[in-house]
Amino acid sequence: MSMGHYTNLTDPRTELEVVRDWNGVDQVVLRSPRGAYARVSLHGGQVLSWRNDRGEELLFTSSKAIFKPPKATRGGIPICFPQFGNSGTLEQHGFARNRIWALDQEHPPLNQNDNNSKASVDLILKPSEDDLKCWPHGFEFRLRVSLTKDGNLSLVSRIRNVNGKPFSFSFGYHTYLSVSDISEVRIEGLETLDYLDNLSQRERFTEQGDAITFESEVDRVYVSSPNVIAVLDHEKKRTFVIRKEGLPDVVVWNPWEKKSKNIVDFGDEEYKQMLCVDAAAAERQITLKPGEEWTGKLELSEVPSTNCSGHLDQPGIII
Repeated sequence: MSMGHYTNLTDPRTELEVVRDWNGVDQVVLRSPRGAYARVSLHGGQVLSWRNDRGEELLFTSSKAIFKPPKATRGGIPICFPQFGNSGTLEQHGFARNRIWALDQEHPPLNQNDNNSKASVDLILKPSEDDLKCWPHGFEFRLRVSLTKDGNLSLVSRIRNVNGKPFSFSFGYHTYLSVSDISEVRIEGLETLDYLDNLSQRERFTEQGDAITFESEVDRVYVSSPNVIAVLDHEKKRTFVIRKEGLPDVVVWNPWEKKSKNIVDFGDEEYKQMLCVDAAAAERQITLKPGEEWTGKLELSEVPSTNCSGHLDQPGIII
């Protein structure tokens, strides 16, 4: 989707391309050596686009998405903090996805393995006075978005309590995957798990199928899930491999036909081309004592589908 006329700025320190959308909000463009691409908006710290080295868009964004702050954009990867869903006193999915983030000038190192083989950007969010009125807790939220040389997309969130007292939050990477046809998709890695069904007042059930497939609305929190799961798109012969750390749950959502018609910024038929598979801390909140920091990681990769058995045995995230 064209975002209109850009003002191009380059930052020689970070070798990033910064473009400006039609609302004057900065977006950061990341490119891997082989041609993969990601675009991150400072509105929400939200990844809006992730393309492989063949130029194929891997994330879904609605044709009716509203890109104007303070409305969150329908698609990409919204950051849900300090509340996931509507199980709390804040607006749906919290306020982080609606705020304007800043480029983090400090670039604090994550670990010694960090090298120059990937493109990355560091963003930071601190609470405004209005945020502190509705959620009175001092925090610093640092987000690093990276593209590896293989074109994998990684997001690392670090949330620090700079408050004088403990606070608790829920969290999610609300990932909209682009799929060929929802009826041709299955998820592997969540078999036999318990899930909370948001369509049945969060009643707990146990997954019975060999894999999750879709023929009606789904809104579930799979609890205590493995750190690697796979989303297989039969028609496109590709598999998304989702790796996570620090996030115990996986939320699976597709609004299906009836609910799609009631979502203003979502096309009536678009449920067929998308699937949300979110790495999250949704069942139980995370609590931080003063000075403590929490880290939650997500890495998305796309591989050709042959058989899936090999994907789930791969090692954990390399950040």
